[in-house]
Amino acid sequence: MAMRPPVPVPALSRRAKLVLGAVAVLLVLFTAIGTLTNVYVDYLWFDETAYTEVFWTELQTRALLFAVAGVATGGLVALSIHLAYRFRPTFRPMSLEQQNLERYRQSLEPRRGLVLTAVAVVLGLFAGFTAQGSWQTWLTFRNSTEFGRTDPQFGIDLSFFVFDYPFYRLALGFGFAIVLLALIGSVLTHYVFGGLRLQTPGQKLTAAARVQLSVLLGLFVALKAVAYWLDRYGLVYSDRGEVFTGASYTDINALLVPKTILVFVAAVCALAFFANIFVRNFLLPAAALVLLLISSLVIGVAYPAIVQQFVVRPSADQREAPYIDRAIESTLDAYNLSEVDYVDYAQDATGDEVDTEAAQAELRNDTETIPNARLLDPNVLSETFTARQQIRNVYGFPEKLDIDRYTIDGETRDYVVAVRELNSSGLSENQDTWINRHTVYTHGNGFVAAPANEVVAGQEGGEPNFTTRDLPTVGNIKVDQPRIYYGELIQQNGQDVYSVVGAPEGSEPREFDRPEDGSDEGQVNNTYDGEGGVEIGSFFRQLTFAIHYRERNFLLSGAVNDESKVLYVRDPRDRVEKAAPFLEVDGDPYPAVIDGRVKWILDGYTTSDAYPYAEPRDLGTTAQDSLTGAGTTALPNDQFNYIRNSVKATVDAYDGTVTLYEWDREDPVLQTYMKAFPTTVQDFEDIPDELMTHVRYPEDLFKLQRDILTRYHVSDPVDFFNQNDRWQVPDDPTQDTDEAQPPYYILAQRPGDEEASFQLTSALNAFNRENLSSFISASSDPGTYGEIQVLRLPGNTPFRGPQQVQQSFITNNQVRPDLTLFNSQESRAVFGNLLTLPIGEDGLLYVEPLYVQGTGENSFPLLQKVLVNYGDRVGYANTLSEALDQVFGAGAGESAVDSGEAPTPDGTTTPAPSEPTTPTTPPDGGGTPGGAGLDQAVADIEAALRALETAQRNGDFAGQGQALADLQAAVTAYQSAQQAAPAAQPPG
Repeated sequence: MAMRPPVPVPALSRRAKLVLGAVAVLLVLFTAIGTLTNVYVDYLWFDETAYTEVFWTELQTRALLFAVAGVATGGLVALSIHLAYRFRPTFRPMSLEQQNLERYRQSLEPRRGLVLTAVAVVLGLFAGFTAQGSWQTWLTFRNSTEFGRTDPQFGIDLSFFVFDYPFYRLALGFGFAIVLLALIGSVLTHYVFGGLRLQTPGQKLTAAARVQLSVLLGLFVALKAVAYWLDRYGLVYSDRGEVFTGASYTDINALLVPKTILVFVAAVCALAFFANIFVRNFLLPAAALVLLLISSLVIGVAYPAIVQQFVVRPSADQREAPYIDRAIESTLDAYNLSEVDYVDYAQDATGDEVDTEAAQAELRNDTETIPNARLLDPNVLSETFTARQQIRNVYGFPEKLDIDRYTIDGETRDYVVAVRELNSSGLSENQDTWINRHTVYTHGNGFVAAPANEVVAGQEGGEPNFTTRDLPTVGNIKVDQPRIYYGELIQQNGQDVYSVVGAPEGSEPREFDRPEDGSDEGQVNNTYDGEGGVEIGSFFRQLTFAIHYRERNFLLSGAVNDESKVLYVRDPRDRVEKAAPFLEVDGDPYPAVIDGRVKWILDGYTTSDAYPYAEPRDLGTTAQDSLTGAGTTALPNDQFNYIRNSVKATVDAYDGTVTLYEWDREDPVLQTYMKAFPTTVQDFEDIPDELMTHVRYPEDLFKLQRDILTRYHVSDPVDFFNQNDRWQVPDDPTQDTDEAQPPYYILAQRPGDEEASFQLTSALNAFNRENLSSFISASSDPGTYGEIQVLRLPGNTPFRGPQQVQQSFITNNQVRPDLTLFNSQESRAVFGNLLTLPIGEDGLLYVEPLYVQGTGENSFPLLQKVLVNYGDRVGYANTLSEALDQVFGAGAGESAVDSGEAPTPDGTTTPAPSEPTTPTTPPDGGGTPGGAGLDQAVADIEAALRALETAQRNGDFAGQGQALADLQAAVTAYQSAQQAAPAAQPPG
């Protein structure tokens, strides 16, 4: 058969080559300019914040890994292909197979160098980009810190598993990839150039091809021996145990030794391949390879499966007991739960009836918890803060406010706090220009705080008592620098909004600062003089930012001058994550006034997914609750099995200064990163005293820990295996979702403590039941910070869980009619946070505020009622004091609640929230028995709600106050009419 002549490759014209070359050059140029600009802008940010060490260390580490992996992969694969070509046979049999391959050989020969270079570059780039993403793995391996605890199976320090093992696996993976790619490249090259002849009679391999392929296969199997050796240590991450993580009975007794045997079998197999260089017979390595495959299936798969099925499962609770014990201990340690204080609480409680005398005694003795019972829900009051304290449309408050505590005149109280931030999305159409958005409306202004346990009474009843408020900021919390240039709301469509600030000395200020005193139209301007921001006085930097933001105004606008700075990366979480890329940052930063300056406080976590025997968790999923995405940031869905709140971070709201403080001084992961970044994290001793008074136990960590404790509070391995006494996080009863109830910050006295402490708390139900099983609290006080207490209720707990308590509220005969009235066309009822408060040694008190909000555009919720549950009794009244009286008897509330006096915003004083002013004489008809009084009261309520809606729509604050007073009187009249008509409405 005649050989077909090779098909010529069509040649490009000179003009086409020039066009394609120019296009390629332009693409490379634009890509390079864009990349270099982004890197330079990043560098300027790190330089401004004094974290260039992080920038250079990360950049150098990424570059090192990119170069090593790229050169090793591209270079070794290219070398293997070159050797295969170099030792190609000079003469090839004239077979049909070789004739068909001749066209490819003739096409490749002239371009052999180009093709080889392209293969090397492409594979090198791919490997380099893959490797550089593991820069933290290399840094932690290089700077490894010992844990001081050893693994119970292998007797080696846990640092091997957390820092060394991941790097060995990474290196092994690249080794496999390089050898496999080299093998594929060599086989293809030998086949194309005649060294491998699949269809030609006679010898199938040339001597050179046999040697090269034998070496590569030998290396591959040798790496498999290394993999088997590492697999032995990987057993500590096994999920074979059905209810726990880590090495199980089968792993230790039926897989550990086989893995060791497979190491030697693989080593022998590798030697057989290397021996084939001299023996020149593939039968020996082939037989060794078959032996390896059969061994891996029999002793590595079949034997462990048989042991698991016929030895372990029939008595798994006993066989797995010692390994479950390891898993419990390791998991608790990994999530920092080894020192939990378990308290058997209310073990003699029946939950059926309230012992009035004993309960009143408990209330009288409680001087810390009930007086501090929080009536203001920070998750509800954002609209109220906005209505009363927004002042201008360019300002705003976050969807979820924050809780912090302040000591004023020697008294520590928790406050609902927020900063009046710049809300870029609130700009009107005529304000939304580049000049306004980026050079005029640059910052927020002011700090707002209201005691969490009181509201203003009188005409403005139900509103927070703003003790720090207004512009300029006034109140009992002194704020020297109220301007907010860095915050959570300075975004547009989820993207950071930059500001151009600064001006030459003596020039007219252009930045809107605040309204002029006593004026609805005038304004006070200012010029930023803080340390924050990147200077862009030079043309080069203006050009850089014009390219980076694709905005020509950096070059054309008169607002950009020699003294200009750009403020960017302004969200506190973004700033901390950028300055410390090795940290996961809690989803809820909060503002605090420290030494007269507003600072955002954030919690940083160090994590690992390689802690032995510990159960892994998905950070984003576990930290999800009913507030996630509605005020708290959803964390990434990264899986890990070790976490520490290792860093406390602050971001100055005025100049953006990021400061990281070492918090957990015993965390080896943080110590490892502090070796890699020696100047990044300041020592624990450097934490200012005033900052210490505002630290909080972080919410996301607490949510993770409570989830772990739902199973790992059980210490007996057999009970753990049988899932006895399992708990679960209750759903939020105040929301129409099945999301978890969020934890709540409260100022309360824990059982056994002498005084109240600021703590983060959560109730836990029995598994698949609505009864309460336990109550968890984590202290935020500096002296006892991090101490976790778990109140364990009786096994057959008589205590109602949150959902049952909520049902008892909404079905109560006194509450249900009001809800019907409140949920009308003009208004709706809004339930606040359902707080669980331990009282004394055996009681749990539930307190829940009830707000009423109009349905109009400018309406906001106002506290109208307080609900209380203790045992099987429900209290429902205008005040906490009155509600306690209903539950515990007359006088109980007054003895429990420290009433005091709460000032109104105009400076006068009215009774505090426990005793607000309430009309005692209902309107005409309100006290008459029968339906006439009820009908009149209903009509009065509807009229008051309509008046409230109209006043809120018109911004008539006086009218709102009068409407609220009328509403309060009408509701009281309705309740009086109910009591006068027992036949129509039985008592609750």
